Amino acid sequence: MSDRRVTLDDLGAWLIKGNADAVDLAGRFASDARVTSWCVRPGYRVRLMRPGQPVVFWASGSRGRAPYGVWGLGRVAAPPRPGEPGGPWTLPLDLTILAEPRRVRRDLLRADPRLAGAEVFRQPQGANPSYLTVAQFAALCELLPAPPGGGHGPPPPG
Repeated sequence: MSDRRVTLDDLGAWLIKGNADAVDLAGRFASDARVTSWCVRPGYRVRLMRPGQPVVFWASGSRGRAPYGVWGLGRVAAPPRPGEPGGPWTLPLDLTILAEPRRVRRDLLRADPRLAGAEVFRQPQGANPSYLTVAQFAALCELLPAPPGGGHGPPPPG
């Protein structure tokens, strides 16, 4: 298992996770697809977060219960805010959960050799935030279906 440090030079996107076994994510996002904040663990990664950086929302949980994987995309909206001493921080977001047909399933991501080494697969129990490298985020963007009405998925990083 790698304990690779994230650098701004190779950061493609932050990846935040939600456990759909612990919380009804599908129900929550069915009523409101906008995510304006999420808890993150304090540390050096939080200090690297800047407004405008891409963020990917990863839904995790028991493999048989739902099509887990990439459920949303967005950006860091503002610098992370400290929580109570010793507690999580809050990351302000401008993120939208994708309609179910546009979500990218975990098995498809893991099968792609460009994404198979992503931290979310190597350390699935790791705290938020995780990350995708520039190359991994570009590969994810290629796998995203076009939005309704044409056009393309989100632009690759850079």
